[in-house]
Amino acid sequence: MRRRSLLVTSLLLFLSTGLPLYSPGAGVARAVHARIPALPTLPALPTLPALPTLPALPTLPALPTLPALPAAPSPTATGAITTPTVPPSPTPATSAILPAIPLTRISADPLTATASAPAISSTLGQHASEVEPAVSSFGGVTVAVFQVGRLYDGGSMAIGWATSTGPNSPWRQGLLPGLTKGQAPAGPFNRLSDASVAYDARHRVWLVSSLAVTDDGRGRVARGTVVVNRSGDGLTWTGPYTVSAAPSGSDGFYDKDWITCDDTPASPYYGHCYAQWDSSGKHDLLLMSASLDGGKTWSPAVAPAGRPYGLGGQPVARPDGTVVVPALGESGRIIAYSSRDGGATWGPAVTVAAQRDHDVAGHLRTEPLPSAAVDGTGTVYVAWQDCRFEARCGANDIVLSRSPDGVAWSPPARVPIDPVGGGADHFIPGLGVDRATRGARAHLALAYYSYPAALCLPATCQLYAGFTSSNDGGATWGAPRWLAGPMPLGLLPRTSLGAMVGDYIATTFSGGDAVPVLAVANLSPIPGRFDEAIYAARISPNRR
Repeated sequence: MRRRSLLVTSLLLFLSTGLPLYSPGAGVARAVHARIPALPTLPALPTLPALPTLPALPTLPALPTLPALPAAPSPTATGAITTPTVPPSPTPATSAILPAIPLTRISADPLTATASAPAISSTLGQHASEVEPAVSSFGGVTVAVFQVGRLYDGGSMAIGWATSTGPNSPWRQGLLPGLTKGQAPAGPFNRLSDASVAYDARHRVWLVSSLAVTDDGRGRVARGTVVVNRSGDGLTWTGPYTVSAAPSGSDGFYDKDWITCDDTPASPYYGHCYAQWDSSGKHDLLLMSASLDGGKTWSPAVAPAGRPYGLGGQPVARPDGTVVVPALGESGRIIAYSSRDGGATWGPAVTVAAQRDHDVAGHLRTEPLPSAAVDGTGTVYVAWQDCRFEARCGANDIVLSRSPDGVAWSPPARVPIDPVGGGADHFIPGLGVDRATRGARAHLALAYYSYPAALCLPATCQLYAGFTSSNDGGATWGAPRWLAGPMPLGLLPRTSLGAMVGDYIATTFSGGDAVPVLAVANLSPIPGRFDEAIYAARISPNRR
């Protein structure tokens, strides 16, 4: 626009005055002048008549006086804050919704943003928030682990634990020691993520694996290390033992670790424990390590044959000593690979099924990560979120596949939480199987999150948690039941990938009862704080 105006102005000046636009030489200027005739004199413009005078505007009547607004209710004498009631969202169109299952709050974030956050990470944690639980049971003891004080740009300020030593015993909670710089005793790491837990029956020790992260001094992730904390009773924990430390540089980030142990006395590899993770710096190359001494020392990291890439592997140990690791593979597949020699070598990945999932609305953080478990005969079960049964991939269902050996897998079957096309969205499954049951009588329990309406906006999405179970190996399922909700997404801590309850949740069995463990958010009575904590339920098979 500026160039066009300048050119027009110069041309008018040239035509009216005869001044040259461009003067490379006097001869050229004179030649141009000689070819341009003088402009004719324009006639004078006629005089316009005066505009008529407009009449004055009429005076408007005065506005009526509005009634005074009613006075706001005064606070109580104690200063208590009344929590507003969140209106319920519509329930899914299930054939039979049973009453909600009571939940027990088993932990709460004890950290604050001002006391310990600056010493742990350059990024302040979001308090009070606990996300992404894993759980395991053995001998009546149940241990859950999770992130505490979620950080926006990755990981959390601590790893929490909550332990119940029996069906009627209260849950006790704490933080794993010696990990982050703000703890006492202090550890070398800035942030923590991806907690997982297993029991080693041969060595009588609980193991919690987690991803410990070192920042580069400017608050950015520089290096990841898979570590293990140990406990003889699930209540008192050691400092961390190193499983594998990533190299420095571009290959320095690990992700999504998981741990399991072979607890079958008749297995040739009884007492072997297995850790899995992926190397993000190597395009999510899947890696494995094994321990034969209760988690004190670990074998060098090794990739399965064919060097498969993936995310979120969950190893499970079959009674014959075979270890099967389902994972989310590349190119839209759920994959699995196995070891039959105690973790010395790992075979190539096989395809469990193609995978396709609906993008969960509301910018809620989810991934179609598999949740895996094994029954008493060694049948491996895998569940994940998938949209294959819904028209135009309009919503997610939870689907289930099973394998007798980790190699041949059944086609994915839809868990009938609601009718096909019902409009609900189901995601983030946590699958548990009672290892005291088997085959056609295997007891399966499934916790999950859900939107009653898959098409919602961040301001309108209402998050629920649900539960269903099967007493026949997944052939049929009981009516779903609510665990929690509705939860507006504004109650959840934020991450760079969206609002978060966890990339995974978990369910275990203890004494024949299903124990789902999940993150639940409530409206905090303290402005500026979250109230997201870890909850659990205990559900008998006859209450399904």
